[in-house]
Amino acid sequence: MTDKAVDQLSQVVSKGAAFTALGVDRATWCRRYRCSTPPPKPQRLDVIQSRALSVVERKQIRATLESEQFIDEAPATVYAKLLDQGAYLGSVSTTYPILHSHDEVRERRRQATHPAHKKPKLIATKQSEVWSWDITKLHEPAKWT
Repeated sequence: MTDKAVDQLSQVVSKGAAFTALGVDRATWCRRYRCSTPPPKPQRLDVIQSRALSVVERKQIRATLESEQFIDEAPATVYAKLLDQGAYLGSVSTTYPILHSHDEVRERRRQATHPAHKKPKLIATKQSEVWSWDITKLHEPAKWT
C-alpha cells in the first residue's frame, strides 16, 4: 500500500519529500528495493600464515600422537605428558586439525568388544516344565505341537 503511494507521490514531488510525507523510512525502503547494487565481495586469496606449522612439524606431531607410548591417549593428555618431559610440539588446539585431516578425530582408547548376546530359547520337553506369560515364543520338541 505505502509502496504504491510512494511511487505515485514521487512523480509529483521528490522521493525524499514523498518519504517524509508518508512517514516511510528512506533506509528501509531502499533496503527493501535495493536502490543501489551491493558492492562486489573481494576474492579471498589463500595465503599461508607465517606462523603456520610446516609439513615436517605436522608429521612430527602426528607421529608422536600415533607412537606406541601415546596411541591411546587424548591430545590434551599427550600435551601435558610432553610438557612434563620438557618437550613442546604444539598446543592442543593445533593437534586436532592435524588429526582431523587424517580422519583420526575419534575415541583413541582401545575399546572392549562384547560378544553378541544370544537370546535364550525355552524348550519344553514335557508338561509343566516351562512357564511363560506369552506362549507364542515357546519352542516345543516337535513343530506345531
